[in-house]
Amino acid sequence: MAQATTIPARRVVVTGIGLICGIGNTAPAVWDSLMAGTSGMAEITAFDLEGHPARFAAEVKNFDPHIFIEKKEARKMGRFIHFALAAAQEAMEHSGLQVTPENAEDIGVHIGSGIGGFDIIEREHTNLMNGGPRKISPFFIPASIVNLAAGHVSIRFGAKGPNQAAATACTTSAHSIGDAFRIIQRGDAEAMIAGGAEGAITPLSVGGFAAMKALSTRNDDPTHASRPWDKDRDGFVIGEGAGILILESLEFAQARGAKILGEVVGYGMSSDAFHMTGMAPGGEGCARSMKNALKSAGLQPNEIDYVNAHATSTPLGDVMESKGMETVFGEHALSHKLLVSSTKSMTGHLLGGAGGLEAGITLMAMQKGIVPPTMNLDNVDPECRLNYVPNKAQNAQLNYALSNSFGFGGTNGSLIFKRWDE
Repeated sequence: MAQATTIPARRVVVTGIGLICGIGNTAPAVWDSLMAGTSGMAEITAFDLEGHPARFAAEVKNFDPHIFIEKKEARKMGRFIHFALAAAQEAMEHSGLQVTPENAEDIGVHIGSGIGGFDIIEREHTNLMNGGPRKISPFFIPASIVNLAAGHVSIRFGAKGPNQAAATACTTSAHSIGDAFRIIQRGDAEAMIAGGAEGAITPLSVGGFAAMKALSTRNDDPTHASRPWDKDRDGFVIGEGAGILILESLEFAQARGAKILGEVVGYGMSSDAFHMTGMAPGGEGCARSMKNALKSAGLQPNEIDYVNAHATSTPLGDVMESKGMETVFGEHALSHKLLVSSTKSMTGHLLGGAGGLEAGITLMAMQKGIVPPTMNLDNVDPECRLNYVPNKAQNAQLNYALSNSFGFGGTNGSLIFKRWDE
């Protein structure tokens, strides 16, 4: 009996980055703000704050969706879809990728959201309560469900390949990018528009996270509220926006003469199987995610130069991730050779959009040879023992970098990127 032939996995590269968050509406603007140590946190402007214990967030500023979307169409979409379309537009222009009748079926979309259209859900519930069922918009459902960000992006560009959406809490866009990587690796697409978006700074969302005691309540000093690994941290700061990457098979990118920004070489997942919202003791679950990513990439722990950490500024989560990194990287981490930082100290936590934003930031850090700092890290928690690049960016050649994302339900994802030098 003839043996089955094993088809080698194809190499996957990144050719475009599109970012929008509380510190910038484009990838270059986000980078400049990171280098300046700019905080995106301020008092919430989106709704009446009466009675809310957490009164600030990292809202996207000066954003006009009508630059990207006709006014009539924009009303049919949740805010997360607006952000996804804006970031996808930037990423596509950055990559120079053109969808044509000849390649449309080879180009897909994998964009998710942790929450989706909370703004629309709250609006339409108000309409229902005030006016009855007849006042519900016919666009309520497509404006709010998670996969419509991917749907609208595919429609906008005519991408007829695989179309998917993850909804894995705060790991969403890391899973979207990782799964898109696998789709290209196995030959089911030549290119993917991948990442995540979130627009959930709403009364119900902010109130719900506050009710869990998950949010910082440093209302008198919001710009210093997100302080990963600092002993005085008291919770995360909710953000909004999107992070989108253009992934392509190496052959496809080279054939069209694309500028390559980096290579995706590893993707790991795991489950804590432990608690609804808490992390497994010792960061055991996130450690397995990182180990699986290293195995996928064929790398040793000491080959990773930088980790863009999930670190959200919560009392327990930051410690568990740090301990997980100790488990995985050992002396390489404890000797402070491994650089680790949390850009959430400036951007806030984009929930389902976090992994896409941070993957883009990680790639830019590799290109520029600069590690963004962890701001507001004045007094390191004694239980956190690594080099967190406190308060000032650091120059470093980064050959391999890892980006972590972890979510409620114990869902974990880790991506590894390689600097492009060929």
